[in-house]
Amino acid sequence: MGTLRCPPLRTLIHDGSNDDRWYLCYGDDPTDVYVFHEPNGPSGGRPSRIELAAFLAAANGSPEHRALLGMIGSLVGTDRADLASSTPTPEPGADGAEPTPGEAASSI
Repeated sequence: MGTLRCPPLRTLIHDGSNDDRWYLCYGDDPTDVYVFHEPNGPSGGRPSRIELAAFLAAANGSPEHRALLGMIGSLVGTDRADLASSTPTPEPGADGAEPTPGEAASSI
């Protein structure tokens, strides 16, 4: 069995203070997305592949876990202020419409 290596299609998730590195990696198949942990040299640890679901399910609050959640959150692209200020508005032209009988009764 060869040495486990992170493929070239990767994004750094977190660079730890102890020089461990965590990457979001993409395999040959577009659905093959996983976390690759590259330990620092002196630790003697081996690189490891962690399935994305398992990594997220761990929910351990580690810096690399928080960093990945932040990356995922940044993909949403919606400002939280926009969510708080958004209120449902009537359909165009509904402002001048007469209420239905049920609407008239409920507003009394």
